[in-house]
Amino acid sequence: MKILKAEQIRAADAYTIEHEPIASIDLMERAGKLCYEWIKNQFSLERPIRIFCGVGNNGGDGLVIGRLLKKSGYDVEMYVVQYSEDYSADFHSNLLRYKELNFGIHFIKTESDFPELAPDALVVDAIFGSGLNRPVDGIAAHCIDRINELPCIGLAIDIPSGLFAEENAENTGSVFIADVTLCFEVPKLSFLLPNGGSFVGEFEIIDIGLDKEFLEKQESPFILIREELADSIPVSRQKFSHKGSFGHALICAGSLGKVGASILASKACLRSGVGLLTVNSPLIGMQSLHTSVPEAMVLPSESEFHLKSLPKLNAFNVIGIGPGIGLHEETASLLKLLIQEFDGPMVLDADALNILSENKTWISFLPKNSILTPHPGEFRRLVGEWSSDNERLDKQIEFSKTHGVYLILKGAHTSIACPDGRIFFNSSGNPGMSTAGSGDVLTGMLTALLAQGFSSLEASILGVYHHGKAGDMAAEVRGQLAMTAGDIIDHLDFR
Repeated sequence: MKILKAEQIRAADAYTIEHEPIASIDLMERAGKLCYEWIKNQFSLERPIRIFCGVGNNGGDGLVIGRLLKKSGYDVEMYVVQYSEDYSADFHSNLLRYKELNFGIHFIKTESDFPELAPDALVVDAIFGSGLNRPVDGIAAHCIDRINELPCIGLAIDIPSGLFAEENAENTGSVFIADVTLCFEVPKLSFLLPNGGSFVGEFEIIDIGLDKEFLEKQESPFILIREELADSIPVSRQKFSHKGSFGHALICAGSLGKVGASILASKACLRSGVGLLTVNSPLIGMQSLHTSVPEAMVLPSESEFHLKSLPKLNAFNVIGIGPGIGLHEETASLLKLLIQEFDGPMVLDADALNILSENKTWISFLPKNSILTPHPGEFRRLVGEWSSDNERLDKQIEFSKTHGVYLILKGAHTSIACPDGRIFFNSSGNPGMSTAGSGDVLTGMLTALLAQGFSSLEASILGVYHHGKAGDMAAEVRGQLAMTAGDIIDHLDFR
């Protein structure tokens, strides 16, 4: 699914209106009805619903929703936030439709007009849409701030009011804080970045029937990884294949106190289909690895407590390095030697990235199409500070293009930057995966997928999506609070 700019969606609206053909007010009716049906499926008639509309087309959507809910017997109160006397044509038409049914409607023109809201109310935000291009102030800001102070459930229509669709610099105005956002057709870029995403809550994509051929022709470097995209990459095996058909990976991991990282990465690698796995481990990890991961071969490094030496590299077609390796000077030298001597793709995570951040001249010598998997702190050490999410995104794209590598920036909606400038955002996963060892699991998965012959992009998409999917399955069993990295491995399933 492409992530389009607000202006592209408006163009798709106009194209659909002209070529379906459908009147703009009927397209608004269709969008509002779909939101109404979503609300009806989620909330009973006993739930009080309070809808706050602006005077533009987003407010028109809110009026449609309110009219349909009211006709279905819901306890609905409609409020028009009168920040302007200039009504959009479709808002005005729906306002007349609402009034013709003799449903009560309230206009908020001053701060004293703001109503009392029951704490169990569902508050529907339809004040501003995706066309907003300046911070919210005045009476609209007052209403948003008052709603945000209350314990009500917040539902945003298309986009939380006050949030910009693309520009994700620090907001200087008020922004509605939603628990759920019903976004039309495609998510906005700001939904997938930390600052904007904090206002969105969970988002549901509502297909309002915009012209699919027109949407498909729109260009965008931003793509959302959904199940359909991950499933389009075949993972089936041939009848006469054997373990040699699926690669031989080397994982370099572990040090004193961090042997668990090598175990997690190795288990995940095997669970993700690698044919053969060798683990390069300091002596202190040998027994634990033999016991915990009997399917892996283990080659000892020359040091007892840290990685110091490498095996011959010609046996391996991919190498993963970083989980728990520490920052010892001899380990840094090992990484430098590996970069100099290995021609195949590498997966670099954790302390391998921290070593690189202290030796930035090495980055240019990384094998092309290698995969780096920093979390935001590790990425900051690699590229320096940023002042906004957009600047961070620009740095991620530039790093990938400059060095010819795939950079996976981990977090909510983990993003994959490609050397061709595209960014893929993940749709699976949950906050329960913010737990020690989760990144080690991803490193093992990516290493296995590369070893089997998947391209770096395919491996990144499959690894990130199925990592998150396994986390979602684990959360269903354990709950997010109780989840561990081992639970993610236990729920890996590429079917």
